Amino acid sequence: MPQPTLLLTGFEPFGGEAVNPSWEAVRVLDGESIVGHRVVAVRLPVVFGRSLEVLREALRAHRPTLTICVGQAGGRPRISLERVAINLDDARIPDNEGRQPIDSPVDPHGPPAHFATLPIKAILAALTDAGIPAEVSNSAGTYVCNHVFYGLMQALDDGMRGGFVHIPYSPEQAARHPGAPGLPVAMASEALRIALRTTLATREDLRVQAGAEH
Repeated sequence: MPQPTLLLTGFEPFGGEAVNPSWEAVRVLDGESIVGHRVVAVRLPVVFGRSLEVLREALRAHRPTLTICVGQAGGRPRISLERVAINLDDARIPDNEGRQPIDSPVDPHGPPAHFATLPIKAILAALTDAGIPAEVSNSAGTYVCNHVFYGLMQALDDGMRGGFVHIPYSPEQAARHPGAPGLPVAMASEALRIALRTTLATREDLRVQAGAEH
């Protein structure tokens, strides 16, 4: 009997960057076994529409128990566990094919928002215990990351869990952006391992404070 699957996705570079730490962190885990599940890593294009096509193809091919999509959030200092995806594309910069939607729904027939089905508070506690800087985030932006997050939650079947994680620049990227924080890719990969293990072990999330005033 084949192992059940865990799907991780990262993105190709965008915005003039030579690398994208989301893919660098995700691809390290490709083929690993975590709590009896096999990790499959897939790279998504930073393109509105096409990114969801590739994601849906991966969901159909692998039927994962759990999916975590990962993106780059340059300027953020911590691993961001995203709580909510909104039904809105509003691109500050063009995507990698020049598309730049403004005030457009991800899905014209979908609800205004979807919440992640990851135990984000339990993951936050586990990452904090491991010494990895992390936070709960209430905005995944309005660019391709949020587009994918919303599309993921629309596409998941009953019993399949999923969510989105943003990671900071790698230290090499941060060095080219004065004042921007960086996080080693190896630490981001370990954070994803912890997130996968914690999710598989947790059915009811912790009730702990992790909100924000702004």
